Amino acid sequence: MATRHVLADLTALAVSAGLPEVTVESVGGVDAVQRVAAGESFDLVVLADGALAKLADAGHVDAATVTPLVLSQVAVAVRSDASDPAARPDGPAFAVESGVREALRAANRIGYSTGPSGTALVKMIDDWGLTSELGDRLVQAKPGVPVARSLADGDVDLGFQQLSELVGQPGVRILGVMPDGCAIDTVFAGAVATASSQPTRAAEVLAFFASDDAARTKAAHAFTAL
Repeated sequence: MATRHVLADLTALAVSAGLPEVTVESVGGVDAVQRVAAGESFDLVVLADGALAKLADAGHVDAATVTPLVLSQVAVAVRSDASDPAARPDGPAFAVESGVREALRAANRIGYSTGPSGTALVKMIDDWGLTSELGDRLVQAKPGVPVARSLADGDVDLGFQQLSELVGQPGVRILGVMPDGCAIDTVFAGAVATASSQPTRAAEVLAFFASDDAARTKAAHAFTAL
């Protein structure tokens, strides 16, 4: 889901460059892996690189075509009308790792995603020894439901999600990306599915997604081009 908006723009850009039209179906990463592994007929697959590597190892995507596309950072956000938990006398709370821990302890409900960023956040919280303390204050979003919506609806008061999924969302104020020491970065990559009926054409589109011509579009969606 983190790449759905940028992929929509990249496919349109590819068509304008003379490449074939691509229909994009964006779903949660877990669902995407299951559907590709079940043999559904897709031409291209875009996922976090770890999930894509597993599909390649199992022969569901062509390992030779796996191509890193973007780097995505996890950001911290609150409702747009919330008081700013980052305001403190000694500087922004999210400028340092200890500030993130303090904010987690102070939050009533903490939203995180079902994707790789959510998995990384839960592991980090466990490494910090905070799992028992936070308990049911940790609220995982349902598959396909962005954390931004949970924030805007008031279901959580502190949210962690890919920056690309928070930018421009109504009712949300982004406090910043995770600081050094606890940054959560995800590389999203693409590959040609082995079930593709047009693997050569699919590879051409994927190459365009990785080209310099696509860099500006990626940056506009808060991704770093790779």
